[in-house]
Amino acid sequence: MGIVAFTVTCSPGREATAGVRQIGPGWASLVLSMDPGRVVIDVPSVSGGGAMLARFCRQLAREASRIASDLDPIEGITTSGES
Repeated sequence: MGIVAFTVTCSPGREATAGVRQIGPGWASLVLSMDPGRVVIDVPSVSGGGAMLARFCRQLAREASRIASDLDPIEGITTSGES
């Protein structure tokens, strides 16, 4: 199977969420429920696929946190020490 490249552009609706779908031991998917629509990112079916998805998720978390701070800097500030 060759490489399939595509671009998805979407905006989160009011009920959009992000979560994890546990498929089995060591096998999970990142699920972005966009309201409407859904994006599911699975573990690549290659050797080391779990590590590849983990690396991607860490990068995604870092960049998502960065854009969230840029778009809504007040939300990240709390007085109780929680974020």
